Amino acid sequence: MRTLCASTLIGEVFVIGFAGLVAMKDPDLSMGTVWTVSSIAMFLCVALCGVVTRPGGIAFGWALQIALIASGFVVPTMFFLGVIFAALWWASVHYGRKIDEAKARFAAQADAAAPDAA
Repeated sequence: MRTLCASTLIGEVFVIGFAGLVAMKDPDLSMGTVWTVSSIAMFLCVALCGVVTRPGGIAFGWALQIALIASGFVVPTMFFLGVIFAALWWASVHYGRKIDEAKARFAAQADAAAPDAA
């Protein structure tokens, strides 16, 4: 699960960076504000890559997805991209858990078969 979720989060880092470039064109926003918010969001994505398997990591990831969708109020394209990445996040969590369960099942089968071979 960790690999799939981290891949999604790293993709979001790039999307947030590009959204920051688009948001700079808004005359109502200062460049400092745009890059402070964008930098914090990008840092949170990278930091979450390391803690996604810890308690609360998935919930924090969902909060990040909601924030990404909400950023559409500043950059309207982010409504669409936020929904896309929320779907990718769901798939990463859902299929990542299935992969982890399958790995554990295969490891248990290999451990059970090992004494028979000896």
